[in-house]
Amino acid sequence: MDFTFDARTEEMRARLLDFMDTHVYPAEPVFAEQLTRLEDRWAWDSVPVLAELRAEARRRGLWNLFLPGAHGAGLTNLQYAPLAEITGRSVHLAPAVVNCAAPDTGNMEVLSMFGDEAQRKEWLQPLLEGDIRSAFAMTEPDVASSDATNVATRIERDGDEYVINGRKWWITGAMNPNARILIVMGKTDPAAERHRQQSMILVPRNTAGVRIHRGMEVFGYDDHYHGGHAELTFSDVRVPAANLIGGEGDGFAIAQARLGPGRVHHCMRLIGAAERAIELMCARADERVAFGKPLAEQGVVRDWIAEARVRVEQLRLLVLKTAWLMDTVGNKGAHTEIQAIKIASPATVQWILDKAIQAHGAGGLSQDLPLAAAYANARTLRFADGPDEVHKNALARAELRRQAAARAAKH
Repeated sequence: MDFTFDARTEEMRARLLDFMDTHVYPAEPVFAEQLTRLEDRWAWDSVPVLAELRAEARRRGLWNLFLPGAHGAGLTNLQYAPLAEITGRSVHLAPAVVNCAAPDTGNMEVLSMFGDEAQRKEWLQPLLEGDIRSAFAMTEPDVASSDATNVATRIERDGDEYVINGRKWWITGAMNPNARILIVMGKTDPAAERHRQQSMILVPRNTAGVRIHRGMEVFGYDDHYHGGHAELTFSDVRVPAANLIGGEGDGFAIAQARLGPGRVHHCMRLIGAAERAIELMCARADERVAFGKPLAEQGVVRDWIAEARVRVEQLRLLVLKTAWLMDTVGNKGAHTEIQAIKIASPATVQWILDKAIQAHGAGGLSQDLPLAAAYANARTLRFADGPDEVHKNALARAELRRQAAARAAKH
């Protein structure tokens, strides 16, 4: 069993770590300041410093790292995992700098795997270049969207067009006017077999009948640096039939193909957030004196630090195993592990962030440190791409089947 990274991964890690130290971390306050001066605060990707960072990232070969094959950097999941972890240390900025930010990553994967030549030329290419943003519109307020077969938005054929009607919310990135294209999931045939009722279709954001109502907040954060989370409606929205991705009834299968890698990317970045929190907690523990001695000499704080290190190391091993399985047996073969890390990562990192916040006192709750925003993000990810309970239920069912089969084989 070899726990070392291969030569290319080590070279890319060194390159990315240097880029983070020399460019990304110093740009964080600049990015925040420039955001406050935007005429449209949702258009976060138009700030000057982001364009400068992206140009430097491309010059260094740090671009589209997440996407294998001809469209991306050609990295495996196992090679990309430690790079995604590094970008997670500055999750509001670094992923976008290297064009590896959600929801664009998942949308690019969908278009690269399932889009036709015309769709890839019109939408995938500008996304790969970082010229536009995108959004993925699946979640709805009126149905239990943790079961994707529930989506009620209708996509109905009318001659050479499809007509879309429905309501969506928590659509990440859609508040941003630069999110030029929405991938919308809805029902084309409610009478079909349960997993063949849904389809996905490309809807330009400026299409007549698309209405953006508001940005949703998470614990008071509007995530404007991610383009927000929009509530929107589609009222008799008409798009060409050629905008359908794949065929009618392919939507559920496409969603599953999209969400698997996306869940892993989130987990990889969360480890980076945890590592930065541990660094901040240790620095605080050494520097802060309370009741006559440094926090680092307080038993409870040492317990937090020890537990944080143990938990993040356990989590990293599980994430790397999952990435390796995705490379060797495919996403379907790694399904159990993908569910496991989706369950474990947000909760584990949320615990670490909570202790880092506690070690910083009231300052840990403030905008002066990245901890509170990172905590809100980690808590959000216990819902995003499926709530904990759905994944636990599916994982438990699979484990029960596996154990029953093992017992049967003995008799």
